[in-house]
Parts: sequence; C-alpha cells; structure tokens
Amino acid sequence: MSKILRTNPNPILSSVVEYHGFIFTQGVVAQNLDLDAEGQTRDILAQIDSLLEQHGTDNTRILQAQIWLKDINDRAALNTVWSEWLPENMAPARACVQAVMADPRMLVEIMLITTK
Repeated sequence: MSKILRTNPNPILSSVVEYHGFIFTQGVVAQNLDLDAEGQTRDILAQIDSLLEQHGTDNTRILQAQIWLKDINDRAALNTVWSEWLPENMAPARACVQAVMADPRMLVEIMLITTK
C-alpha cells in the first residue's frame, strides 16, 4: 500500500496531502485579511511557495489551479500577480470563479494540484 503524507492535519483538513508524487494543497487564504485582492494574492502565493518547498517542488510543477474570488471584478488584480509569479509558459489548467467566502474579509482562495 502506498503511503499518504498529510501535512498539518487537523480534524477537518490537512494543509497538504502528498501521494505518489502528487501534491494537493488546501484552499489557501491570506493570513492578513485587511489587504486588498492584490495583496491577498501575494500573501497566498508566498504561503504556497513555502508549502511546495516543504514537499520538494515549486511553481514550475503545477498541474491545476482552482481559484475563488469574492468578487470576479478582482480577476484582473489576481491575474497580474499570478502572471508575475508563474514561470513563463508554465501556466496550469485553471478555473477562476466568484464565490461566497467563509469569511467576508477573504477576497481570494487558491488550491493547487502539483507534482514533484
């Protein structure tokens, strides 16, 4: 049986689950919810960099991204930061939708599937 590695598990989720070289992140939200959408996106991507590094991978290995925005009008701000963060020609398959967030101060949430 293959080992499943769970990082920072709690009763409802793990921050990352690793299985057969695939890395599945939780939905990551900003630590500082007072920031605007651009700032929250930068905060989230910094956290993602750290999570991926802990699992021996980086943003060149992203297969899929799911992104939720409180307001779809923030998509341009998100895309600016996202495009700066992604290596050239390394864009994953991606969905980006407007959603009701768990906390009204949350403007962006990002979840990834990557590989090593």
